[in-house]
Amino acid sequence: MMTARDQKTDPIRKTSPFPLDIVLTNDDGIESPGLWALYDALAPDHRVMVAAPERERSAVGHGITLHKPLRAYRTQVNGGYEGWAVSGTPADCVKLCLLELFDGTPDLVISGINPGANVGINVHYSGTVGAAKEAALYGVPAIAASVRDAQSGHYAEAAAFVAHLACQVKAHGLPAGVFLNVNCPNAHMQTPIGVKIVRQGCETHDEFFDKRRDPRDRIYYWQGLETQPTYRQADSDGALLTAGYITITPVQCDMTDYAMIEQMQCWEIG
Repeated sequence: MMTARDQKTDPIRKTSPFPLDIVLTNDDGIESPGLWALYDALAPDHRVMVAAPERERSAVGHGITLHKPLRAYRTQVNGGYEGWAVSGTPADCVKLCLLELFDGTPDLVISGINPGANVGINVHYSGTVGAAKEAALYGVPAIAASVRDAQSGHYAEAAAFVAHLACQVKAHGLPAGVFLNVNCPNAHMQTPIGVKIVRQGCETHDEFFDKRRDPRDRIYYWQGLETQPTYRQADSDGALLTAGYITITPVQCDMTDYAMIEQMQCWEIG
């Protein structure tokens, strides 16, 4: 998908050694600046289609829409950028692209850039990650990208890193059912410490529910958290991200515990 100002040019520029057909999506909505920072980093060298939720759909995980119709319409945002706005979830956007909107099969799906880290248990809740996982289920290589700093709104350096990583994925490939979860330490990476290939952590947040009453005196609950978790596992994604590294975690869709299959053979089950 080209911007309005680029519509008359060749959608795949031959300046890149690995020109790709790429689908971009996110969970923050089609107007999110992180999404279009990725577009700006990728569009000069690759053919890019944007399909994202029409509104913010953060923390919807890998949910899909089954009980109401999906609507997708072309729209212009942010002064001339063009993309598909979809009424559903991030996973819906990917599924719709792969089955209906995209001509052929894309080389890569990239989801992000999310304002706020997706490390540890957040991987299970994240719509950003859910979109990448949906692509991997279809056998399409995918990257989920996030930045730790959700406030600054500066994404250019993180987007440039993801664009470089996209070419590495093209060059080396990913196993079927595996995608990459990338987290950058902040949104303005002038002097990154380095890059680490790391495992997902399992630390939990200090969460609570705020119990309130609405104007009709009915009780409702608002979920929150007190602090970010303390990362006790020094080799985990959250700990190394906090230390200032860009972290990359290969995530697999097959969640089977194969060692447990062997252990359970001695159970008296049936």
